[in-house]
Amino acid sequence: MNETSQPSNSVGNNSGQNHQNGQSDGAAAPDADLPLIVTNKTTPNLDNKPPSLLRRIFRVLRFLPLVLIFGATVGVVALYFQPPGLQKLMGFLQLEPGGGTTSPIAVPANPRPAPDMVVEAPKPEIRQIVGLGKLLPEGDVRTVAPPFGAGDARIATLFVKEGSKVAQGDTLAGLDNEQNIVAIIENAKAIVAAREATLNQVRSSVQASQNEARAALQRAKSALQNFQSELDRAQALFDRGFTTRAVLDQKQSARDQAQGDVERLTATLSRYVTNSINEQPDVIVAARNVDAAVSDLKRAKSDLSKSLVYAPISGTILKIHVHPGERPGSKGILDIGNIDKMTADIEVYQTEIGAVVLGASVELTAEALSRPLKGIVTKIGLEVGTQTLVGSSPAANTDARVVTVTATLDKASSEAAKRFTNLQVLARIEVTSE
Repeated sequence: MNETSQPSNSVGNNSGQNHQNGQSDGAAAPDADLPLIVTNKTTPNLDNKPPSLLRRIFRVLRFLPLVLIFGATVGVVALYFQPPGLQKLMGFLQLEPGGGTTSPIAVPANPRPAPDMVVEAPKPEIRQIVGLGKLLPEGDVRTVAPPFGAGDARIATLFVKEGSKVAQGDTLAGLDNEQNIVAIIENAKAIVAAREATLNQVRSSVQASQNEARAALQRAKSALQNFQSELDRAQALFDRGFTTRAVLDQKQSARDQAQGDVERLTATLSRYVTNSINEQPDVIVAARNVDAAVSDLKRAKSDLSKSLVYAPISGTILKIHVHPGERPGSKGILDIGNIDKMTADIEVYQTEIGAVVLGASVELTAEALSRPLKGIVTKIGLEVGTQTLVGSSPAANTDARVVTVTATLDKASSEAAKRFTNLQVLARIEVTSE
């Protein structure tokens, strides 16, 4: 085949060259034999060798960018629109787009839900705030001290013991200054009795003086009438010439003296008549003396309370600090608290106090407790202070800034915690984070 084709190629080449020369000369074309034979101008592969491996790889790789661009385009379009065919394929293969999400990878920035679609609000995440706390009776522990004014009195008698339940106002203890105060009271009572007797005496005296003045006035009026009659007779005799001027003047003087006595006694009696007996000056002075004595008696009786110690609240005696014969010190006489209702003071770091709300659930644990205690937050402190409760770890922070939160325990937890006043506990407060 190659041998027969070579002459043709030679002829073709010669003809082609003649044709090209003819076109260039413009005169030889009409003399050429027609028709001309078309020959293959491809250079024959004289060596007859196949293309090299590097060339074949290059031929394949030059289409790789187009394949990658096409695949990426198809993938993005498929994931964005998720045609039904792709959804069925992923469902058959049990695949989900986006690593488990129910929406495509590429979604609008703020998709608008359909009018009839109900959008569920995200559920708040519940977490716990941990802090140290201590168990306390409701209203804290009350330290009972001696009454004001007791001075250096010592304990004479204790009427309670640790664990005793008392009501508000019950007598807890007696001091050794009671006998002195009782003697002062008896003396004050005697003074009051004496001054009351004086008051009655003054009243009787004033009444007698009033009666005496009334009687004296009555006698003076009678004497004035007699002297007036004698003066009238003497005046008649003098007018008839049967008596002298001296006798008439004597009768006139006696009548005038009697008139003066009547006026004086009338003024005296008016002092008793215009005012009641209790308004008389002597009676008022005596009554004020009685009031002063009664006031002294009341003060002496009030001092008697300085010899007794009373319960300020209803509760249980937790601790007795002194015994009969001892003088109470800075710790007071005893501690009392209402352990029927227990609470816990929890120290929460200032960085987390903003998440704590009233009514939040609280769980308390400690090694001494057989089970966790339950309660709710009932009070949140208003002041940031220094931490007072420290954990057992040597690396524990000892000067943190905290806020005290009070949690009230439920009835069952209060019953379990009533024997553990001041027990340090670990508190977990449940809060929600948006």
